[in-house]
Amino acid sequence: MAKKELFGLCPYVTAQKVLTGKWSMYILYLLTDGPIRFNELQRRMPEEMTHTTLSRQLKTLEEEGLIVRIEYQQIPPKVEYQLSEIGEKFRNVLSVLEMWGNEYIEYLNKVKKSQHLMSAK
Repeated sequence: MAKKELFGLCPYVTAQKVLTGKWSMYILYLLTDGPIRFNELQRRMPEEMTHTTLSRQLKTLEEEGLIVRIEYQQIPPKVEYQLSEIGEKFRNVLSVLEMWGNEYIEYLNKVKKSQHLMSAK
């Protein structure tokens, strides 16, 4: 019996496949402030990221329909990225992830403190 393809059927598998890039959620978070130009996105990334890597990630998010690429006909060329309509709906998910992430950071700090106290004995 062949395994079922769950993409497009299961919300968890679908979300996981759409958000596969290492920085996809962070890029979506940065775009919640409004349209951002490519170089500004690259500057705001927490780690050094090559032009190619960011371009590839943005292209994937655009193909998935989560962001929109806006190209202005001017010299020098100007390109901005912003959340699409379905990407805007991801804001709620980002808010909940932020709350959970902060709680997990607190948990990690407690564990680290507890381990430090245990090793000091």
